[in-house]
Amino acid sequence: MTPGRGYLNLPVIGSFNATVNTSSLGYQDVIDIIDNSSDGDYFMSSDFINCLDATNELNVNLSTDIISAGWYKGKNFWSFNIGLRNDIGASVPRTMFEFMREMNGVDINSIDWSNYNRTVGKESLNINSYAEIGVGFARDINARLTVGGRVKALLGIGNMKLDINKIAVNTNLQGIADVENLDWSRVADDQEYANELAEKIGGTGRIDVEARLESSFKGLELQENEDGYIDEFKFEGDKLGIAGYGAAIDLGASYKLLDRLTLSASILDLGFMKWSKNGTSVATSRSSENLSFDFNQPTLQGKVDEVQRFANVVGSGEVLNFDMLQMQVDENEAKSRSTSLTSTLVIGAEYALLGNWLTVGALYTSRFAKPKTLNELTFSANLRPANSLNLAASYSVLQGSGKTFGVAVKLGPLFVGTDYMYLGENSKNVNAYIGISLPLSKQKKPADI
Repeated sequence: MTPGRGYLNLPVIGSFNATVNTSSLGYQDVIDIIDNSSDGDYFMSSDFINCLDATNELNVNLSTDIISAGWYKGKNFWSFNIGLRNDIGASVPRTMFEFMREMNGVDINSIDWSNYNRTVGKESLNINSYAEIGVGFARDINARLTVGGRVKALLGIGNMKLDINKIAVNTNLQGIADVENLDWSRVADDQEYANELAEKIGGTGRIDVEARLESSFKGLELQENEDGYIDEFKFEGDKLGIAGYGAAIDLGASYKLLDRLTLSASILDLGFMKWSKNGTSVATSRSSENLSFDFNQPTLQGKVDEVQRFANVVGSGEVLNFDMLQMQVDENEAKSRSTSLTSTLVIGAEYALLGNWLTVGALYTSRFAKPKTLNELTFSANLRPANSLNLAASYSVLQGSGKTFGVAVKLGPLFVGTDYMYLGENSKNVNAYIGISLPLSKQKKPADI
């Protein structure tokens, strides 16, 4: 818990960490989903669909220290940092991707449009972004026990929570059997195809949605269309500000059980954020305000317009489909709100060999992320041939189902590594970290036994 000497990390790149974890999706799939483009077609692949779970979780974590330093004052080790933290968590059911495929012409012959009924449920998105100002303290109680902690003041940049409890699409169409290779995604760009559909079909359609959005972001505009529904999230850089305040602590201890065996445990980011009412917006979508479509219009142009309106909603190819959600800001719902941080429990053991030239260890982490806690067990080996050169290799068994490896190198002041090595676009877990640390004070002497 106490390093051999004081340090000063270079701004930003002195301590930078980026991690992506998914339960089933590949790295490239994550990029496509985050892009949320109407031009995306990744979901059309059978290989993509076959790799999905019933519920698919995604977590992205980015962190960096703008300023960080540590130093010894007597027997006490003090540290200070100003950092930025960003956490994103999302959950998307398999049924959502299946629905997107059906609306884009896949497996269309197996669909009974005269009584089509598809329900997609339980999507979620959580975003938390804040700055922290922390002061840490650690002390060797004796030759075996070291304790430490950190207190942190938090400045909230923003928080968003989106829960989609239900999306239900129902159609009762006549004449649809006369349409070959129905593809709703073609309607917007192919007027002739839209006319053909309008001439042949009749009936009704309906979309029911239950969703709620809570956003506490200064600088994030919930842009509305002419009908008063949210159709885009847009960041306004000149309006960014502090949207809330909070506090957190880190606590930890290490104990040298044997001369070569050291045990450690810590809890990190145990705290909360309080978001102000002035920076909070709440939007809802309820089944009582459902989307209805009538394809029995008295004129051909009226039928074409209705066909195009339905197609634009269901055939967008977007996981986050604002046209379908039909969410409206409710100013009466706006109020201050509290959220917890993504805390992490860490338990470790390390055994030294060959005069501390080689160490082997095991580390268990439990990160209480949203939508689901991430557990990991990592085994590692570290070579320390010199103070200026350290090498490490690791093997993690839980998140990657035993298929994740890591490496790290410390060369002078530079430290780079990964716990989840990138092994191509199908990698489910990927991370990288970099640090550049300049030494401040002399190597401390071992405590007297």
